[in-house]
Amino acid sequence: MTTPAEKYAKSRADQHHPLLASFRDLYEFGLDDFQIEACKVVEDGHGVLVAAPTGSGKTLVGEFAVHMALTTGRKCFYTTPIKALSNQKFSDFVERYGADNVGLLTGDNTINGEAPIVVMTTEVLRNMLYAGSSTLTGLGFVVMDEVHYLADRNRGAVWEEVIIHLPESVSVISLSATVSNAEEFGAWLTEVRGDDTVTIVEERRPVPLHQHVLVGRKLFPLFESGGTEVNRALERIAREDWQYSRMSKGRPKKGGQRPRSRHRTPGRIELVERLDAEGLLPAITFVFSRAGCAAAVQQCLDARLNLTSPEEQAEITALVDEACSHLPEDDLEVLGYYEFREALVRGIAAHHAGMLPTFKEVVEVLFSQGLVKMIFATETLALGINMPARSVVIERLSKWNGETHANITPGEYTQLTGRAGRRGIDVEGHGVVLWQPGLDPKQVAGLASTRTYPLNSSFHPSYNMAVNLVGQVGRLTARELLEQSFAQFQADRAVVGMARQIRKADDALDGYRESAQCHLGDFMEYAALRREISDIESSGARERRSADREVVIESLVGLKPGDIINVPAGRWAGIAVVLDPGTQADREGPRPMVLTANRHARRLAMVDFPTPVSVITTIRIPKSFNARNPQARRDLASSLRNHAEGVAWKPKVAYREHGPRKDPRIEALREKMRQHPCHDCPDRESHARWAERYQKLERDTKNQRSRIEQRTNTVARQFDRVCEVLDVLGYLDGDEVTEDGKKLQRVYSELDLLVSECIREGVWDNLDAPELAAAISGLTYESRNSDDAPAPRYPTKNVRDVADAMSSLGAELERLEREHRVKFLHQPDFGFAQAVWQWSMGASLDDVLTDMELAAGDFVRAMKQLIDVVAQVADASGPGPLRKTAREALDGLRHGVVSYTSITS
Repeated sequence: MTTPAEKYAKSRADQHHPLLASFRDLYEFGLDDFQIEACKVVEDGHGVLVAAPTGSGKTLVGEFAVHMALTTGRKCFYTTPIKALSNQKFSDFVERYGADNVGLLTGDNTINGEAPIVVMTTEVLRNMLYAGSSTLTGLGFVVMDEVHYLADRNRGAVWEEVIIHLPESVSVISLSATVSNAEEFGAWLTEVRGDDTVTIVEERRPVPLHQHVLVGRKLFPLFESGGTEVNRALERIAREDWQYSRMSKGRPKKGGQRPRSRHRTPGRIELVERLDAEGLLPAITFVFSRAGCAAAVQQCLDARLNLTSPEEQAEITALVDEACSHLPEDDLEVLGYYEFREALVRGIAAHHAGMLPTFKEVVEVLFSQGLVKMIFATETLALGINMPARSVVIERLSKWNGETHANITPGEYTQLTGRAGRRGIDVEGHGVVLWQPGLDPKQVAGLASTRTYPLNSSFHPSYNMAVNLVGQVGRLTARELLEQSFAQFQADRAVVGMARQIRKADDALDGYRESAQCHLGDFMEYAALRREISDIESSGARERRSADREVVIESLVGLKPGDIINVPAGRWAGIAVVLDPGTQADREGPRPMVLTANRHARRLAMVDFPTPVSVITTIRIPKSFNARNPQARRDLASSLRNHAEGVAWKPKVAYREHGPRKDPRIEALREKMRQHPCHDCPDRESHARWAERYQKLERDTKNQRSRIEQRTNTVARQFDRVCEVLDVLGYLDGDEVTEDGKKLQRVYSELDLLVSECIREGVWDNLDAPELAAAISGLTYESRNSDDAPAPRYPTKNVRDVADAMSSLGAELERLEREHRVKFLHQPDFGFAQAVWQWSMGASLDDVLTDMELAAGDFVRAMKQLIDVVAQVADASGPGPLRKTAREALDGLRHGVVSYTSITS
């Protein structure tokens, strides 16, 4: 019962935060302290970062921002990392605020985009910011759900781009899983947003989590009752297991099998039955293998397990039939619909990325309604979507990471077990690890109790980002913007730690110098003579190479536009005319831009000049010459060939290889060392050891200082290199974005530059619609096991020829990247081309999946990614035949199971 004093305090608080008061009335349950604190911050006009465990209710703070927007007549964008989560939030908001007030933008769906509340994927908001969309007018709040995704290697940069580019007038509500450096991330948000972002960290789970290990059919608590010590019974089991395995060595049982463990790993049927008997269903079992998930469901079916009542079975049947009614009847068999439905009726399901999206949505809905009792899932289920359970089971503590089997991290363990315990339903949640031979209970305890999950930036400037930024604010301001990234913020923070190490090293250097003191003279001076002799002796070859390099640089520095030279090595070896001599200030040496006799305009590097060059003759370059104009290149190359014909090449700079020679400095230094007073010290070698320690630490400290200088402006330097690539290719011209660059602004693919080059070079111009879709699939598809993937099959000669051209173009771009020390691109993968062409030509799903041995979910997901890029090609190519063909290709891809998009999950 609420006391008068508590009523008075609440009344006073409601007066200060009336919008929070009206928001609280929407909920039957009371808000937690951290939720109230965060909502007050938002109502006071500040940004907020809320870092809290899975299932703690942090999304409620985002929902308050929605409430604020509707109440104050502003807009709120609610962004999520995945379409499934966007669909889920859209459905929630429509139910609460009505369809007129809520919109959805995910790429798959565009619904009511000008509504005051719009749910969208983060990429959609990034694209809107770059395009200056009018939809941004009146925007007051942006909720960034699952903001810790900015650590994602492939997509993380998008979150930082959005945070940096949103207007200061927009309040950003960032919702994150628990990370150990939340304060660091919050400090960056304050610095970049300028709105005093408040960081609120909630460590406590709303539903307590109990940890267990299942050994055979017996469930053991991981920790001793009420403590943090590992259960002694489990430690005893582990010791017995170890001793038993040692005793068994060399004595295999009949049949050649050596017993590995005295204690048994529970089977999947045993697991389900045990959890059911303990009242721990519904549960999610993480298997870390798609095949393992499917096998587990089949094992349950074969064992005739049934976890549902007749009433629940009827409800499941009706819901599944309704949700899957859109699927073509001819495809149901190949999709495994009937087996899928039978397992659901019994309360059992799989959940992994290879499943048809419709099937995954059905599983999610049924599980959230408590109708499915056991899910066997890969770890993708742990990301984003709201699917809490009473218990979470982890079969093994290692998983395949794409290269090897590696132990799961404490962060992954917490992410997985974080789904255990349904708020408002369960009094407590349960995490269960299955006993395996060799399992160490202390290792499990370490995973369960570690709280160190740092959030590290994965930000890097891409080609698309560069042309959009330069187009908006110019190169200098763009550079300054990128220096505000979390990546640079973390690099600068790291510098503080490095500087601390340097201060410690300086103290140690003083001690070493003192220990090296000699009563006969300055021993550090004597040690420096020894060091100098050693350095000269070991660097002879290096000095000779350096001398050769200086001769080459000297020959390049004197070049002028119009000079004809003979490039001595590399891909562009031969006669060329200098268009731009480059600058001597470049750290890598002068990098002249030349036009070769074969009409290639390229900026060369020092690697192309192992020997010096000399001017053969000179020609005049027309003032109107444009290296991006094919006709201008042809005319100048013709003039080059005419002028160079018959002219003997006689280098002005004499050049010879330096052979090994005796350095006279060494004898002089040795004589000087013999004359030094410390040379005759009886403790000379003892002093020398301290002096050598001093010299080594001094060198290391010098390198540390150099690293500090390199850490500063790292992101901006990367941006400069990206811009250099775009300058060479003609997408940028100083602060101007060229017409080709404006097309690149519309391409957001991972291989954005290759897409743009294919458009510009006309690589796809002679393909029909199915062939175009097949060719573009090479830019979006990645074989799951690329090392073992069979050679791609091409549906037509046209597609094969174009695929070869795309690969050659990709290799050329990768070479250009290496010259400029960037790495974004990779070679196309045409393993999906045949399936895409077949589907575009109207082949059945059964034929396509059978032919390629592909899971239905993988097929649909790959098609959706392809559709995104084909749409970008249609947009970027401009009016003309390619746009028309691309739009026809989109029509050919969008049919059957690919055409269906849902907003119910």
